[in-house]
Amino acid sequence: MEERVLSSEAIVNDLSFEQSLRPQTLSQYIGQDEVKKNLAVFIEAAKLRKETLDHVLLYGPPGLGKTTLAVVIANEMGVNVRTTSGPAIERPGDLAAILTSLEPGEVLFIDEIHRLPRAIEEVLYPAMEDYCLDIVIGKGPESRSVRLDLPPFTLVGATTRAGSVSAPLRDRFGVLSRLEYYTEDQLTNIVKRTAEILDTEIDGQGAIEIARRSRGTPRIANRLLRRVRDFAQVRGDGIITRQLADQALELLQVDRLGLDNIDHKLLKGMIEKFRGGPVGLNTIAASIGEEAMTIEDVYEPYLMQIGFLQRTPRGRMVTDLVYDYFHLEVPEK
Repeated sequence: MEERVLSSEAIVNDLSFEQSLRPQTLSQYIGQDEVKKNLAVFIEAAKLRKETLDHVLLYGPPGLGKTTLAVVIANEMGVNVRTTSGPAIERPGDLAAILTSLEPGEVLFIDEIHRLPRAIEEVLYPAMEDYCLDIVIGKGPESRSVRLDLPPFTLVGATTRAGSVSAPLRDRFGVLSRLEYYTEDQLTNIVKRTAEILDTEIDGQGAIEIARRSRGTPRIANRLLRRVRDFAQVRGDGIITRQLADQALELLQVDRLGLDNIDHKLLKGMIEKFRGGPVGLNTIAASIGEEAMTIEDVYEPYLMQIGFLQRTPRGRMVTDLVYDYFHLEVPEK
């Protein structure tokens, strides 16, 4: 898959940039109001009882702030956060090393927790429930099981595929929170906040224009702001206005709904080659030269969110909104 400016996945040069923008408290965190309200209560109750917070599972599409929220939870609890990911933990010994190094009350954040190997999950169950670790020493007849006590800790897991998290693991989380796509108003506030941190001047309409094309995702909004800032400095007077933002985003091939050339290729390909569907996912993938999994995980969610694409038992179909958007005549059914 080619690198897209509209990708909701983190690009390598995004990581250090995002680190400097992350809010540190719930009051600074924009959006996800229901999640924040509930977490504020759970955190306050845990602090009043002088206990650790229940284990938290955060799920939702990429780029919505799951990692940021894990850091915020640790800050609100007044403890440190240790960060790792499911693919990085390959052996039970890797997990044991992490767990035994935790300080009392610390937050352990595991990104992409649905990718933990099953053998690692088995080790994690007693650690989450009883704060202990069962490890086997030796091999064959001389092997024996040893139980190690662990300090109380809070596990925060993040996943883009909640359905791929095994039921036994999911049931051990006390708090399950789904992160939703952001509204245009919320993204506008995020763009303004980021511009202030970057010491970039932006007017209200310029912020709205960037937010409108950000596909409901803060990571994309911040990335577009960086690119538009470059145009403002080179081709403008350094101030991001609506007109400049519109010109810059058109040059980046990001249209007014946040669709790029790949989205256009997918939708127009379905119309021109398959009369709008229904058509199978693998057939679409072959026709535009992309992997089926990439289409399903990366391109489809936003197209379905704005009502441009439908999944049916017979395959994918474009809606009448797509014909209106491209000024095409709707074919007779």
